[in-house]
Amino acid sequence: MKQSCLTIRLVDLMKSQDGWGNAQGKAVGALLESKILAHPLNEIFQVSFKGVERTDASFSRESVVEIANRFRTKKAFIIVDLEDSDLIENLELAAEKKNQPLFMWHGDSWRILGPQPTKGNADLLHYVLTVPEITTSSASSALELKITNASTKLKQLWESGFIMRREELAQSGGIEFIYYRIR
Repeated sequence: MKQSCLTIRLVDLMKSQDGWGNAQGKAVGALLESKILAHPLNEIFQVSFKGVERTDASFSRESVVEIANRFRTKKAFIIVDLEDSDLIENLELAAEKKNQPLFMWHGDSWRILGPQPTKGNADLLHYVLTVPEITTSSASSALELKITNASTKLKQLWESGFIMRREELAQSGGIEFIYYRIR
């Protein structure tokens, strides 16, 4: 199932091309949150840094990272149009501070800003990023893991903000979780 993705240009929420400090970060974060709440059916949001000239870590923390953290497990955020190494460093510092991973995509390549998956979950995350969606049983088969181990790892990745999931009715009549990449 292809997830719909809405792009929000961060600069459109800012008073200028520069973002500085906690106060401005909180103000922009409130605007970002209202945009997200206005689109309840969207699960994935691209935050475009196109047009943003400078930010500090506190602005990034209070705007983008705080909102991503607040919506963790319910909505996902992708950083796009960001190539400036200073902006990336400040966003990464903010993501580390809030313990909130953020995916930064450029074409088909990605990078995680902020906390990284545990060593035990990294292989599974890399696999999830290669497929549109995955179940516990398909992850178990693909990586030769016990079902309980695959289930635990997928849940940990979801709770930590590295992947998303939805519930579906299984053929057996129970609930099955479908996990999918943040893309």
